[in-house]
Amino acid sequence: MSVTSRYREAWEGFWKEAPDEQGAVFWDAEPALTAGLHLALFEQYLVNPNLPMVDLGCGNGTQTRFLADRFPHVVGADLSAAALDHARHADPAGQATYRMLDAVEKTEAETLHAELGDTNVYMRGVLHQAESDDRQQMVDGIATLVGAHGRVFLVELAEAAKPVLMGLAQSPAGPPPKLAPIFRHGIAPGEAADDAVPEYLRAAGLTVLASGEQPLITTEYGPDGTRIELPSKWLVAGRTV
Repeated sequence: MSVTSRYREAWEGFWKEAPDEQGAVFWDAEPALTAGLHLALFEQYLVNPNLPMVDLGCGNGTQTRFLADRFPHVVGADLSAAALDHARHADPAGQATYRMLDAVEKTEAETLHAELGDTNVYMRGVLHQAESDDRQQMVDGIATLVGAHGRVFLVELAEAAKPVLMGLAQSPAGPPPKLAPIFRHGIAPGEAADDAVPEYLRAAGLTVLASGEQPLITTEYGPDGTRIELPSKWLVAGRTV
């Protein structure tokens, strides 16, 4: 099974239009406010920090490059060729490697695992906007990548983020400039139920080792000048012996 063509085309169209500069995309906040905070939560659960780290849904690679400063082998993986073009362009030194991956397609996850062995996986804000029928297969793909010794850090918008986003989208002045392209390309944010995410992990054979709440920081600001933060939940999971 692969992701729907509509979903793939939506992301390809989004990234083809996206500007190159860091911070121009709604969720492309500086790593100190995103992956840096997540890594402080994630690192203590890593069985082997020297395993390859896969940034799944890496987009333009801002967080991937941050991870590549801290781990010996980092792979940025994304469904969109245009996103990977942005990521490679922003990483001329090749700190990380980048590859196209449809995590819903079982054989693609198996092929990457055969190449890399067990991996640690970082995924921020991908599952909630995937098609509902694709979510379990995506988490199954993550479980394949993690194998016996890896860990996954998953952060997703909470259900409480949806009314915040819809309020921004429906404001009299229209959605903020960085949010508008997301809706224009038909990408639906905040659609995964809070209690569904740990169930996806358990169904994939992974044990939830830790969880909590932390707002997802965006690059956009509200009318009062404060940065928009979206309620989100994080989980760490892996196989336990």
